[in-house]
Amino acid sequence: MLDKAWLIPLIPALSFVVILFFGKRLPKKGAEVGITALSLSFVIALLGALEWTGKEVPREAVTAHHEWFELGGVHFGAGMHIDGLAVMMLVVVTFISLMVHIYSTGYMHGDRRYTYFFAALSLFTAAMLLLVVADNTLQLMIGWELVGLCSFMLIGHWWEEGVNSGAAIKAFITTRTGDVGLMTGIITLFFAAGRNFDIEHLNHAALTGEIGHGTLLVGACLLFLGVMGKSAQFPLHVWLPDAMAGPTPVSALIHAATMVVAGVYLVARLYGVFFTGFSIEVGGTNLVAIIGAMTVIIAALLAFVQDDVKKVLAYSTVSQLGYMIMALGVGAWTAAVFHLFTHAFFKALLFLGSGSLIHAVHSNNMSEMGGMRKFMPTTYKTFMIGSVALAGIFPLAGFWSKDEILLGAHENGFPLMLIVGLLGAFMTAAYMTRACYLIFAGEYRGHGHPHESPPSMAWPLRILAVPAVLAGLLNAPGIELFHKWVEFEIPGVPAFLPEHAFNPALAVGSLAIALLGIALASAYYFRGALNGLSQRVPILQTGHRVLVNKYYLDDLFLAIIRGIQYPIAKAAYWVNQNVLDGVINGVGKGAQAGAKVVYEVIDQRIIDGAVNGAGLSAEEGGSILRHLQTGRVQQYAALLFGAAAVLAMGLVVLT
Repeated sequence: MLDKAWLIPLIPALSFVVILFFGKRLPKKGAEVGITALSLSFVIALLGALEWTGKEVPREAVTAHHEWFELGGVHFGAGMHIDGLAVMMLVVVTFISLMVHIYSTGYMHGDRRYTYFFAALSLFTAAMLLLVVADNTLQLMIGWELVGLCSFMLIGHWWEEGVNSGAAIKAFITTRTGDVGLMTGIITLFFAAGRNFDIEHLNHAALTGEIGHGTLLVGACLLFLGVMGKSAQFPLHVWLPDAMAGPTPVSALIHAATMVVAGVYLVARLYGVFFTGFSIEVGGTNLVAIIGAMTVIIAALLAFVQDDVKKVLAYSTVSQLGYMIMALGVGAWTAAVFHLFTHAFFKALLFLGSGSLIHAVHSNNMSEMGGMRKFMPTTYKTFMIGSVALAGIFPLAGFWSKDEILLGAHENGFPLMLIVGLLGAFMTAAYMTRACYLIFAGEYRGHGHPHESPPSMAWPLRILAVPAVLAGLLNAPGIELFHKWVEFEIPGVPAFLPEHAFNPALAVGSLAIALLGIALASAYYFRGALNGLSQRVPILQTGHRVLVNKYYLDDLFLAIIRGIQYPIAKAAYWVNQNVLDGVINGVGKGAQAGAKVVYEVIDQRIIDGAVNGAGLSAEEGGSILRHLQTGRVQQYAALLFGAAAVLAMGLVVLT
C-alpha cells in the first residue's frame, strides 16, 4: 500500500476539480465528493501506516521518482518519499481534514459560497499532502505555495467584509515575506549540493560535510525565514491571530494539520541541514531554539488579554508551535514531531468546539457567553477535554508530548529552554482556565437562545476527543510505539538524534507547575482573589497595555512599510509627472503639430488647390467644368477627334 501513497494527495486534488465544475449540480452541492475523497485518502494512509509499523527496523523509505525533463543538466521531476515521518503526517492530515469536511456540512450550511468552500478545502488538503510526500525541495515548494494560496482563499472566504479580506491579505503578504527566504535558501542549497534538489541527498551532503559550513549556515537561515513565516514564529507571527476572520473549520485545519505545521515539518524533514548548519549540539545555543523559546512566551502572554475565543486558541497555537521549533533546536527531534502529532488532535477539537459555541451564540466574544455548559453539554465536555490536554495534564495527550520536549531540553544541556518550557506550561494552563471560566461558568451573558450543535458538528467533536485523550499513550514508557513509527535513517549516516528514558521527577514537576497555573487562575477568576491588582500596580497596567496592543508590532510593521512606501510613492509620482506625463504630453503636442501641417499644407494647399484648379475658387472651378459639360454631342465628338489626333501624332513621333 505504501507504493500507492501517491493516491493520497491525488484523490483530494481530483475532488477539487469535480466539486469546482460539477458541485452545484450534485445533491449535497459537492460536500459529498470532498467527504468521500478524504475518506478514501484516510483509509489508504491508515493502511500504509499499518504496513509501515509491520516493517523490520531499520526500515528503508519507500521512494518513487518520475522525471519530467532535463534542462541544462538539471533534472526536474515529481517524486515520492515515504518514511515514518511522512506516514505519520499523512494519517494526521487526512484524518483532521475528514473531520473538518464533515463538520463543515453543518457549520457552513446555507453559505453563499458553499460549493466553492468545499472545493477550496479539498485543494488545501491536497496541497499539504503533496508537500508531505515530496522527495525534492522544488516539489515541496510547490506544495508549500499552494498551501499559502489556499489559506488566502479560505481566510478571505467572506471577502465582502473588509476585516476578512484584510486578514487574508495580511496572511498572504507576511508568509510571502518568509517565502522569499525559503526560495533563496532552496536555490542556495541546490547549487551547494551539486545542482540537486533531492531532500535525502541534501541531508546526506549536510551531515557528511559535502557542503561547506558557511554555505550551509546561510542556506539554513534562509530556509528558516520561510519557517518563521509559515509557522508563525516571532516576529512573523502577526498574521495568524487575524486569520481567525475566516470560517472556523478553516481555522481548525490551518492550526491543526496544514498551513502552520508545514514549517515544523520542513525543519524535521531537512533536519540534517538545520542540525549541521546551526551546529545543534549539547549545551549550545542556536537560532532555532532561541526563536522557538521567544515565541512560546510572547504568544502565551498575548492569549491572556483576548476576548475572541478563536484568538485565544490562535495565540495558543503560536506558543505550541514555538514548543515544537524549540524542541528541534535542542535536538529533541522525536519530541517535536510527537507534539505536532498530539497537538493536531486537541487543537482541532478546541477550534471546532469554539465553532460550535460561535454557531450557538452568533458571537466570537467570550464576554457574550457564560454558562454554556447548561446549553451545550457535548461541546462543554469535549472542549474541556481539549483544554486539559492542551494544558498538559496527566494522562491526556498533551502531557506526554510536552514532557518529551522538556526532557529533551534537560538531557541535552539546555537549562534555559527547560525553564521556558516550564513557564510556558504554567501559562498555557492558566489562560485556558481563564477561557473555560469565561465560556462555561456563571450565567449566560449573550443574546438569543444558545443550543447544542447538530450531529454533523457534534460527532466530529466526540471522535476527536478520543485521540486527544489517548494519542499520547503511543509514546508512554513501556509502549513507545510512536518512536518506532517515525524512526528513519539517512543512508550512510549514523544516528544523530538522541533519545532519553522517561524521567518521572521531571514529569511530576511539570505536571505540578501546570496544576499550579490552573489553581492560581481559578483563584483569580472563580474566587475573585487579587481582583483589581492590575489597576493598583503601575507596571501591570503598562504590561497590560503593551499586550493589548500586541507589543506594538503591527504599528511597527506598518511604520516600516509606510517608511518604505512613502519614498517609493514619491519617486513614482515624480516619474509619473515628469517622465510618463512628459512622454504623453510630447506625443500630444507632436500630434497637434502634425495635424496643423496636414490641415494647412496638405489639405488646404495641395488637395484644395488641385480641386480648385490651380488656385481658383470652387465656384470658378465649377464654372470651367460647366463650359466643358455642355451636353452637345458635336462638341464631345470634336474633343474626342482632337484627342485621337494628338495621340496619333505622338505615336508617329515616337516611332
